[in-house]
Amino acid sequence: MDLQAVRTFVAVTEAGGFLKAAADLSVTQQAVSKRIAALEQTLGVRLFTRAPRGAELTIDGRAFLPHARELLRAAERASASVRPGSRALRVDVIASRTAQSSAMRGFHHAHPEIGLDVMMLVSMDTAVAVLRSGELDATFRAVGAPGRPLPDDIESARVLDEPLELLTGPAHALADARAVTLTDLVGHRIWMPGIAPGTEWGAYYDDLVADFGLTIEATGPNFGSDALLDTIADTPSLATFMGKHSRLIWPKDHDLRRIPIKTPTPVYPHSLLWHRDNPHPGLGALRAYLAVTGERRDPEGTWVPGWVLGR
Repeated sequence: MDLQAVRTFVAVTEAGGFLKAAADLSVTQQAVSKRIAALEQTLGVRLFTRAPRGAELTIDGRAFLPHARELLRAAERASASVRPGSRALRVDVIASRTAQSSAMRGFHHAHPEIGLDVMMLVSMDTAVAVLRSGELDATFRAVGAPGRPLPDDIESARVLDEPLELLTGPAHALADARAVTLTDLVGHRIWMPGIAPGTEWGAYYDDLVADFGLTIEATGPNFGSDALLDTIADTPSLATFMGKHSRLIWPKDHDLRRIPIKTPTPVYPHSLLWHRDNPHPGLGALRAYLAVTGERRDPEGTWVPGWVLGR
């Protein structure tokens, strides 16, 4: 259905005549008449009758009027859903309890006027593909993993370095330590069932294992963070790595311990990725917010894989 004709029909109804509607629409009266005639032909009914005081709706015109107005409202909603600045900013994070999610909550608090749609895509390839298609505005990823070059039209900025901590149950051999080193962890079982093969965070932990001789096990299904915490609390031989800014809640009787890792401190390098031609004004606001609030660690005393540093 021709929305221009529908809009003209509503204008004639509200103006009470063709001449006044033509003035309101900044077109000629002949153009209004042609649009109404075309709409009547499409519908197969008369919409107006001529009257001394202008144009009056027929029975069919009165029946069509509420639907015509809803068509125009639907068209406006459809347009607004993709209009830069009107639709929600779509941002991908790894998981709901990570530093990335905390950063997005802070951004939403600082900019409540910007609509926000947060999603979780597992694959970097998927995230980059939807960035390029325009279905996604930004994603948080670690950039530089071997075999994962960014396309030329995707830009990135390192926005947050998150220290890793050791998470143990109360009976673990290191549970009472105030801090540990990566050397202290050699020979201990680090259980991380959430590592997905082929991901950039999988490459991160592969390099951590190679550089420090650690034992990281990714066996078993990933039932989520609650199941992971239950297992760590009940199994003295297991520990896991957790981002310092990850928000965790567990039963009091779990008595879990979050232990800092020192000299060096492994940090996970979160970068923001976006398409260089993305016009959404909320993207600029997000980048500016992260530039001010993001935490960047001094390389001295920290560890990241060589590919993060471009070596």
